[in-house]
Amino acid sequence: MGLPLEGVRILAVSQFGAGPFGTMVLADLGAEVIKIEDPATRGDVARHVPPYGIENDSLYFQSLNRNKRSVTLNLADARGKAVFHRLVKISHGVYNNLRGDVPARLGLTYEALREHNPAVVCCSLSAFGRTGPQAAHPGYDYLIQAAAGYMSITGEPDGPPAKCGISVIDFAAGMAAALGMMAAIFASQKSGTGCNVDANLMDTAISMLNYHAIWYLNRGLEPKRAPNSAHAVLVPCQNVRTRDGYLAIFCAKDKFWVQLCEAMDRPDLGADPRFATFEQRFANKETLLPILDEIFATRTNAEWLERVAGKVPCAPVRSIAEALDDPTLAARDMIVEVPHPVFGAMREVGCPIKISGATPPRRPASPLGGDTEAILRSYLGCTAQEIADWRSQGVV
Repeated sequence: MGLPLEGVRILAVSQFGAGPFGTMVLADLGAEVIKIEDPATRGDVARHVPPYGIENDSLYFQSLNRNKRSVTLNLADARGKAVFHRLVKISHGVYNNLRGDVPARLGLTYEALREHNPAVVCCSLSAFGRTGPQAAHPGYDYLIQAAAGYMSITGEPDGPPAKCGISVIDFAAGMAAALGMMAAIFASQKSGTGCNVDANLMDTAISMLNYHAIWYLNRGLEPKRAPNSAHAVLVPCQNVRTRDGYLAIFCAKDKFWVQLCEAMDRPDLGADPRFATFEQRFANKETLLPILDEIFATRTNAEWLERVAGKVPCAPVRSIAEALDDPTLAARDMIVEVPHPVFGAMREVGCPIKISGATPPRRPASPLGGDTEAILRSYLGCTAQEIADWRSQGVV
């Protein structure tokens, strides 16, 4: 079986994190993703993010642009725009992660491009969407975590608001945009008519409030930060301190609570009517949690894992280094080697989507404009002299 998205061609006018992450997943699954980069600004700003950078490239850029090709093209120049339109004719999608009011101005919407390809799908990933009062506002993951309420429920109750340690909204929004684009391409291939896809960071963040949102919107329950990163209503579902570290436990079913009590050599707690159900454990958590704190402090992480792993959902609270050095990742192809002419054999995280019989390619992100001549000559029939002239004039 070949890669599932082989034959799909996407032009990506995107940079930094959210957009490139989503399109990298599509490239891992076989789509031909062609990054359109501005020669006047030295391309995607991610190429210049420290540390570990070389000229027009960095490990940061490589982490988000594996398996893509790069064409430098000045879309502000009429000649560059004309070349872009020729590429649109032979592509399935145009993807951007620009500010919400910019795609229309640059002609990256379906209304602007359908005359060149009636079936093209135009996906826009922005901070606040292409409509609404904040469409022209810039925004980033950090700001959205603040504005969408995430910081208010992250951290300890007596501490300041805190953000998640990774760009969780960027990456989730990138995935949402990629899914929306592929769903629209699937439809356009049947109907022959393309469309606009509008995804954004704020909508994605709000959608992930999910059960917190439905509780508040229907019953006025506003979540608060809980000690030890505890779940809002399930007990015990939190971090517990052991003799030498922390363990995350998650008793998401009553049976897990009973099994935890057996592993703790405290079957009496499992039989105690005060702690028999979700509701009762939550109502009596001020009594229960100090008992658990005392019990878990008696053994090390390793000792507790030997007792509960495979019976009760649990995990050691590990550092990033410990997580990435876990040898089990190799069994899932989640640490892969990608050859690079300067960085050597780069070790990267793999594609999170596994499809039987389809092995993702492992090509490094292209140098800035590294595919310009090959794509313009083979796809559009441009001559070497045309390309040389455009290059000297700043068009490519």
